[in-house]
Amino acid sequence: MTIIFLGTFVGTLFLSFVLTKLVRDVATLRGWVAAPAQPRHLHNRALPRLGGVAIVFSFLIATGSALVVTRLVRPELSPSLRPLLTILPPAILIFLLGVYDDIRSVGPYWKFLVQAIAGAMLFAGGLRILDLPVLFGAHQFSWITGLPVTILWVMAITNAFNLIDGLDGLAAGSALFSTLVVFVVALLGNLSLISLITLALAGAILGFLRYNFNPATIFLGDCGSLFIGFMLSALALYGAQKAPTIIAVAIPMVSFGLPILETSLSVLRRLISGRPVFTADREHIHHKLLQRGMSHRQVVIVLYAVSAVFALLSLFLLWPTGSTLGLVLAVLGTGVWIGVQHLGYLEFGEIRRVAQRTMEQRQIVVNNLAIRRATEELKVAESFQQVGRILTAAFDSNDFDAFELRAEVAGRGFHLVDAEDLPQLRWSKPGMFATIEFGDAWSMTLPLVTAGGELCGNLIILKRYANRDLQLDINLFTSLFATTLAEAVHRNAMQNVEFMPTTDNPSLLPAQAG
Repeated sequence: MTIIFLGTFVGTLFLSFVLTKLVRDVATLRGWVAAPAQPRHLHNRALPRLGGVAIVFSFLIATGSALVVTRLVRPELSPSLRPLLTILPPAILIFLLGVYDDIRSVGPYWKFLVQAIAGAMLFAGGLRILDLPVLFGAHQFSWITGLPVTILWVMAITNAFNLIDGLDGLAAGSALFSTLVVFVVALLGNLSLISLITLALAGAILGFLRYNFNPATIFLGDCGSLFIGFMLSALALYGAQKAPTIIAVAIPMVSFGLPILETSLSVLRRLISGRPVFTADREHIHHKLLQRGMSHRQVVIVLYAVSAVFALLSLFLLWPTGSTLGLVLAVLGTGVWIGVQHLGYLEFGEIRRVAQRTMEQRQIVVNNLAIRRATEELKVAESFQQVGRILTAAFDSNDFDAFELRAEVAGRGFHLVDAEDLPQLRWSKPGMFATIEFGDAWSMTLPLVTAGGELCGNLIILKRYANRDLQLDINLFTSLFATTLAEAVHRNAMQNVEFMPTTDNPSLLPAQAG
């Protein structure tokens, strides 16, 4: 079988090389090309998108020829054709869907419908998911559960490879690594037909890459990316029927790591930001790497390396133990976490901020209660001295660093620093500021308007610039607190008093004339 395997790979590689050039030239001559019509498109000239045609035909010709040669030369080694007859019809259906989409364009829901039909065809042929031991132990699903789970798997992997088809050679190269993993698993499991199919698919992809690597002269197109994704999802399902649990479940998930990661990030980003899931954007992993100043070729090579790491880690699971699985998951989790952090997605930064704020909720509650308590005490404040003490107690425990209360009464003028009968209250945390004139902080001015609509002053609150979030609900200031403080200022503004702080805190200062 070694000679047959080698001959199949080399033959498919040659066929794909020739057919890709032929498809490219014919498509270009007839004008079957795609111009860069969307902002997310990264090519700058019209190119044919039917590269999948060359891959599919070279795959079919080479696989059929290999099976015929095997039956003629070594009939005792001729494998059962049932898996191929189960996988091939829905795969051709997916291919035709892709061709139509490349020529006419198909909406996402029609794509999902056809993909669901193809997944149901695999299920009817015996390629199905009836248990998930990693999550549910030895529990077997009924067909009512197994059918949608199988369809979901097929649709997820099929569209995952389609989603990463955004740079020259990226989807095809990533699929090549995944295909080689499936081949190794099939070879070690003595699945000769699956080994033959995966070698033919790998040869077809590699021959196509000669014209698809940057700078590309032909694109994979939906007919190619959907076909490759579907084939890999189906081959993984077949392996799941024959391999031990850990190999059947974990190896495909890990080996398809890059497209699965890209799909997961895209769905999560769009859900978090409130955008439709099917909205196209320029925030995929390869777009983020391009934004960091890398060239197209550099980005593709980096993502090839990522795909290779996923493939290598998946092969470690061929010898499954508790420690091996734990190590692989730890390495994957750490790598994905670090990678996503460096990509700088705003959506995940916001989720991190919300999570941090949730963990600090207790301090937020404490600070909010201090403002609410001050609001109640201001309702009965009888002097500016008392207003000062209440504000100092409230601000001393929250995240603001200083405040200044400037009183104003209609008919008294606005230059309150010079007004002897209208004191100005200033406070800052020890070691901070004696005045509000500093450049490394932001400020907010809160007009103090009574319930009757009379402006009686302003409260200026300040906070140093810092990475730490404000541990306070700012709406508390702008609602009842502001009105209550305004009422307290209005009640006491006409009192001709000389404000002297009763606290030992020297940062609470009166505004004196002159």
